[in-house]
Amino acid sequence: MAESLHPAATNPLPFFVTAPGETDVLFTVTAIFVVLAVIGIGVFYFKLHALPEHMAHRGQKVQMEIVAVLALIALFTHNHLFWIAGLLLALIPLPDFTTPLTSIASSLERIAVGLAPDAPATQSMTEAPLARKSPRPNADQPQQQGA
Repeated sequence: MAESLHPAATNPLPFFVTAPGETDVLFTVTAIFVVLAVIGIGVFYFKLHALPEHMAHRGQKVQMEIVAVLALIALFTHNHLFWIAGLLLALIPLPDFTTPLTSIASSLERIAVGLAPDAPATQSMTEAPLARKSPRPNADQPQQQGA
């Protein structure tokens, strides 16, 4: 600074005061820090927002879809209640209702195929499986004891 200072300026100027025409280093560093901080906070927010969806991946497909919809509703409405509901739903394992129902349906289909269409109408559905012999011994016969 070859030029003389303004008479109102103090003698020891702070380090961030620049001379006219020079680059303001503090402003540049602060601008870069703010841009990186905004991007970092945004990434953290979206990672935190997607947490229930990541947790629901271990569960059933229906549960994951419900959690994903709740997370999207929470994102677009800024209503945190939906996010909390999605998080709780992702943490609680839902019981599997489809496997027993599928098993029942396949068993009924096997029973229905086992009955011939020309069978008499008096034959009930419980009579068809009785045709097989049971491997259990009769209760009337005494069992032989090993020697």
